[in-house]
Amino acid sequence: MEENRIRNFCIIAHIDHGKSTLADRLLELTGTVNPREMKAQILDKMDLEREKGITIKLAPVRMKYRDYELNLIDTPGHVDFSYEVSRSLAACEGALLVVDATQGIQAQTLANVYLAMAADLKLIPVMNKIDLPAADIEKTALEIVSLLGCRRDEILSISAKTGDGVDELLERIILNIPPPKVNLESPTRALIFDSYFDDYRGVILYVRVVDGKLNKQDAIQMMASRADGLALEVGSLTPNMTPTNQLSSGEIGYIVTNLKTANEARVGDTVTLSNKIASNPLPGYKEVLPFVYAGFFPESNADYQALKDAVSKLALNDSALKYTSENSPVLGFGVRIGFLGLLHLDIIRERLEREYGLDLVVTNPSTDYHVVLTSGNELDIKSASDLPDPTLIKEIREPWIKGELVLPKEYVGSVISLIISKRGKQSNLSYVDEQALISFEAPLANLLTDFYDQLKSLTSGFGSFNYELADYRTDDLVRLDFLVAGEKIDALSVMVHRSEAESLGRSILSKLKEIIPRQNFKVSLQAAISGKIVAREDISAYRKDVTVGLYGGDVTRKRKVLEKQKKGKKRLKRFGKVDIPSEAFFVMMKR
Repeated sequence: MEENRIRNFCIIAHIDHGKSTLADRLLELTGTVNPREMKAQILDKMDLEREKGITIKLAPVRMKYRDYELNLIDTPGHVDFSYEVSRSLAACEGALLVVDATQGIQAQTLANVYLAMAADLKLIPVMNKIDLPAADIEKTALEIVSLLGCRRDEILSISAKTGDGVDELLERIILNIPPPKVNLESPTRALIFDSYFDDYRGVILYVRVVDGKLNKQDAIQMMASRADGLALEVGSLTPNMTPTNQLSSGEIGYIVTNLKTANEARVGDTVTLSNKIASNPLPGYKEVLPFVYAGFFPESNADYQALKDAVSKLALNDSALKYTSENSPVLGFGVRIGFLGLLHLDIIRERLEREYGLDLVVTNPSTDYHVVLTSGNELDIKSASDLPDPTLIKEIREPWIKGELVLPKEYVGSVISLIISKRGKQSNLSYVDEQALISFEAPLANLLTDFYDQLKSLTSGFGSFNYELADYRTDDLVRLDFLVAGEKIDALSVMVHRSEAESLGRSILSKLKEIIPRQNFKVSLQAAISGKIVAREDISAYRKDVTVGLYGGDVTRKRKVLEKQKKGKKRLKRFGKVDIPSEAFFVMMKR
């Protein structure tokens, strides 16, 4: 294909603004998919994506329209998967910025616009869902004009559901998005923007060829990992794999390799030819680091190996998934997994339970902390139970994030109060028409559990949130331990600011009291910092009426039987074990 007839573009938007539906219409109008095979969200391959109505994995597809080759990448909209978006932008020359006419500009819309501008892409503003009665077209158009500095007539009004205006959008893509810069003479360089492991074919790479050519059976090398392999097959996605003999500069396609693990071909790496290695890799490669960590334990220890195998298989297809083995005195053997956010955690948990039939106990999500010891050494701990003896600690640093909130201006006061309650600091407040944009900084640990739910509740569902990691800051942090019947439960331990420790301890103990079943003896629930008890609750014992068979006689007969029961309960308290149900570990998810 001639380079001036290729257009590489992606669709970016906030979650649920209609990206996947627009991709469906584009595939229909270009005749890429047979009408008999057409279904909603055709590029979303996972059942979970269809059920939740969200895109989790980016999906590339090649379309033919008139004499043009259109390479589209459909991207996720949730903040947890923003790294997927940044990789897609690196593979394109243009982007369709889709904004829901019923909701207007949202936080992830802003974040994606900044990413696209940093990548120097040509943006085509698209206003979607104009067929809905709640659509406020003029107000949304003003917000887009204010954000992009474009003219009103440059904004396309479409309905991805009905197809209204989509044919005009196709013409605009050809007219406005520049063709790729082609360089066939330089050594081959191709950017990996996604990779996954196929059980039958091995590691498959989705690439954008920037320089040179890549032929079937070429010997290839990954420039960051230094892994050598073979291009067993090359081709394009239409949306199924269609083999070709060659991928040339400017094209987007796939490579089936003989590599054994996806770690050898990391996302963002550069593919070059083994016999003619390029001098410099393509820019943009960075290791994606998890924000959130949680322990996953099987309900039965017999399933530990099955859990480990399942997680290792998921990690082959998800470059952001990092895991290590973990052992807990209460829960047994399990794995500690790192995630990009709580939605990512929820998706992985559901996949493990559905696809691999595992019954799981998930411990409270936490972030990582940098601990400086009095000896000068630094530790990076990912679980509160890993914290060393307090006498050996000089300082503890916790991660802070830079966040952006977009919400209707009437909710500004209550949302700023919410930020302050999370130990956050508001840094900027600006207005775009009826919408307010609040910039703030806050400790990540305080936003992990229920910040997003509280935001949605306070703003009647209109508030949206986007964040990125800022830095690590020193503060007065302590480990809050929980004891059940005098036994410390490591899996419940949590890192918390000293000023919040007592109230959090009381709150969690009151929830544990409702969840842990009553025993034949009194059970004490305690929260402690370095051995000092800061909160306590008691679960009263079952009381069997042992005097029911007594009648008549002296009162001392009754006392004697009750005294015997009391001694039995004391003995039970010393030797009795409290079985902690798996629900007890979920109380930390929602504080």
